[in-house]
Amino acid sequence: MHLLTATSAPIGEGDEAIDLNQPPAETLILSAADSELAALAAARVALGAEAPELRLASLLLLRHHMSVDLWLEKTAQHAKVIVARVLGGHAYWPYGVEELQRLAHERGIHLALLPGGHVQDEELMGRSTLPMEVCEALRGLFVAGGVENARRVLLAAKALCALPFGAARAEQVRVEPPLPFPTAGVWLDGEVITDIAALPRAKPEKPLVPVVFYRALLEGGFTAPVSALAEALREKGMAPLPVFVSSLKDASVRTFLRALFAAASPSVIIDTTAFAAGEDDPLRGANVPVLQAFFTGASEAAWRENPQGLGARDLAMLVSLPELDGRVITRAASFKEDDAFDEATHCRLLRYEPHATGISRVAGLAARYARLRALPNHEKRIALLLANYPNRDGRIGNGVGLDTPASAVNILRALKEAGYDVARVPEDGDTLVRFLQAGPTNARPENSADFTFPLETYLNYFNALPEEARKPIQDRWGAPQDDPFFRPGEGAFAMPARKLGEKVVCAIQPARGYNIDPKATYHDAALPPPHGYLAFYFWLREHFGADAIVHVGKHGNLEWLPGKALALSEACFPDAVLPPMPHFYPFIVNDPGEGAQAKRRTAAVIIDHLMPPLVRAETHGALMELERLVDEYWQAAGMDAPRAERLREDIILHAVTSGIAEDAGVAELLREDPDEALALLDAWLCDLKEAQIRGGLHILGEPPGGGEVEALAETLVALARMPRGDGTGENASLIEALANDLLPGFSPFDAPPAAPYEGARPALLAQISDAPWRTNADARERLELLALYLSQSILSAAMPATSSVIPAQAGIQKKTRGMDPRFRGDDEEKRRGADKKKQGGDDEKKNVARQAIHAPGPASAAVLGWVARELLPKLVQSAQNEIANLLKGLNGHHVPPGPSGAPSRGRPDVLPTGRNFYSLDARA
Repeated sequence: MHLLTATSAPIGEGDEAIDLNQPPAETLILSAADSELAALAAARVALGAEAPELRLASLLLLRHHMSVDLWLEKTAQHAKVIVARVLGGHAYWPYGVEELQRLAHERGIHLALLPGGHVQDEELMGRSTLPMEVCEALRGLFVAGGVENARRVLLAAKALCALPFGAARAEQVRVEPPLPFPTAGVWLDGEVITDIAALPRAKPEKPLVPVVFYRALLEGGFTAPVSALAEALREKGMAPLPVFVSSLKDASVRTFLRALFAAASPSVIIDTTAFAAGEDDPLRGANVPVLQAFFTGASEAAWRENPQGLGARDLAMLVSLPELDGRVITRAASFKEDDAFDEATHCRLLRYEPHATGISRVAGLAARYARLRALPNHEKRIALLLANYPNRDGRIGNGVGLDTPASAVNILRALKEAGYDVARVPEDGDTLVRFLQAGPTNARPENSADFTFPLETYLNYFNALPEEARKPIQDRWGAPQDDPFFRPGEGAFAMPARKLGEKVVCAIQPARGYNIDPKATYHDAALPPPHGYLAFYFWLREHFGADAIVHVGKHGNLEWLPGKALALSEACFPDAVLPPMPHFYPFIVNDPGEGAQAKRRTAAVIIDHLMPPLVRAETHGALMELERLVDEYWQAAGMDAPRAERLREDIILHAVTSGIAEDAGVAELLREDPDEALALLDAWLCDLKEAQIRGGLHILGEPPGGGEVEALAETLVALARMPRGDGTGENASLIEALANDLLPGFSPFDAPPAAPYEGARPALLAQISDAPWRTNADARERLELLALYLSQSILSAAMPATSSVIPAQAGIQKKTRGMDPRFRGDDEEKRRGADKKKQGGDDEKKNVARQAIHAPGPASAAVLGWVARELLPKLVQSAQNEIANLLKGLNGHHVPPGPSGAPSRGRPDVLPTGRNFYSLDARA
């Protein structure tokens, strides 16, 4: 263990033992808030000779038990009065609270333990040696804030010093009432304005940009970053409006902000506060993009040395929690520096130092969003980018779970209908891909190009990059002229972009390198991008003049370029490559981890989308034939030994020659112990058949399967088959609820699939399939089939409402063909289904049976009610949101936040999609 002195301890995240080494004084005040310490130091100066002998200390420097012990021994035991503002209460600092409590009683010290926030904490305050009334009066002064109220705290402490221990009655200690300091207001030219009507009117041609910051910065004199940010906004032609708040959760603050935004409509908001505002977020109500800028708790030196960019505390407070409110994550705008040591209080007084590069980037992004909001749609220049991984032409538009080309076509249709300059919309996704392949691609950069980028212009931008960014590119890739996209005859780079209108292009994202293994390097944390990559993004912003880019589908490679994890520097490649620009990213809802990379490293606004339609894997071909033989074998066993023996030989031959025995891992066992091998093969077939697989790809803006009834029903079953929440009532698994109603005592997910089924066989399940009912897996299959038919009934009842809300721009055709789960949508699968006699039977008879099916009992009725009332509408709403919210973002409006996760794994709460998902809700 290292022991640090307070004057040498860096501002960072470490929990090293620190010796504050403070000489004793009669009054000690602890606080985790730098602004309170600064206000108290300023109040001491203002009081002059009237001030008590005072020591101040940051609670953050006393997290280690040894740090507490040293401070108690050297300083605290000699005090007469100790006031500690404990952010988070006793649970946050239990050792310090308990040791101070013990010391105060042993030494006869007036001790006030006060909560660090604005809310009373009677449990903490009750541990004080001062009366509750005195503690509450002191707490009120801290809550009110400012230098004047800090002066009153010091006067009260000096009065307490004159009183013996135990004699500090409330009536004997005069604590002046707090001087009200407004919880919210506008700070203009050093003046605090709380009357909205008194605000000067901004010029209408200048976009209004509120900069929201904590009132504590004003109280402690830490406003330099706010002033610098305001000045940067002014330089970019905007009208900054610095707004201070005590907390975005304070009711009076919310009232003020709503009135302010109603009177002066902002174009974009910059928020520098921490934590999450929650459902009643007053900034969200302005319906504009809210950019999250970081006033970090670390020094610039610590930030530069930290490959993560921010420490754990800043990550949680400044990034993870604000993401819950749908903030656009930007960059560090200031750092805390600790080079001012106050000899009188023996305390490091921190200051907030503006970070010019970060402020410039935040202001630049605000300007671009304000422009996006102001421009009419027909003037906006939009670029759709499709990933290409690996770099073959056959992988253009490869998005995880998303039919990216078809989704891009839907986006283009929506843009055209919304008035964007889209001259042509490809007929379908295949047409779009062929159109892109006719231009330069990663595999064929020599193809004819719609756009080029001159080498001379490229070098102007390249040479402006920091040396830390230029050198790795030159070392790895050599000269720009060596890049495959460079054309010597033209002295320019070919751009892998095709024109769909004068102001709309669709492009292939360049590869991270060439002549290398793309699979090994796609996520490489050290590989710099080649010259052609930089040239494309320089062209996109500076020559094409994109007002916004849309990376369509998980995932591209921009967010994986080398650099810090977040709070990037100018030398980090995502920042070097992509200038400040509105960036929207349709991304599958069930992968928040990789989506967070794009949000935090490229300021992306996620537009999450549904997973692909989910279906039971079933069996087909050789697997189906083997399953039929296995069923016949178990039926013959014990009744017709010769037939059973012939069937066993057929099974072994079929399993070996088809390769299924090898896949199932029983090839050797079939020779050594055929009976055991057959049992294992049977179980393997059951597991394989019941697996959930995707039935195609999702298309942005469309319901599962394009609104086809079968795909919707399959998806409803897939989402309802897992329990949710507490797993009871309507939150139960639909399959388990059906089992409770029809097969008491049978647990469909816990029962060994290949074991013989020995329970009841109600007529409803018996007539649903003509296949053998031999095993637990067969019973579960019938429950799944019944669930599918019940979902069909729900859809049939809701069809008029469903069809009325399907987005028109997606060109969706509703299909109402039969719901037999054997039919998966194409001719080949129909043929396979028709061949499957064990689940066949008389279709006409089955259709009659389906029409008579209703929830067979109260357990399934509760779950089906939830499916009809909540799940289905959310699926339909997802189809609306995915395109509509992308258009909202492109209009410069706020894209609402939402949770992320796998809907099919008990997380239907992530629906509807189309939202700016967050990766982790620490409140849940």
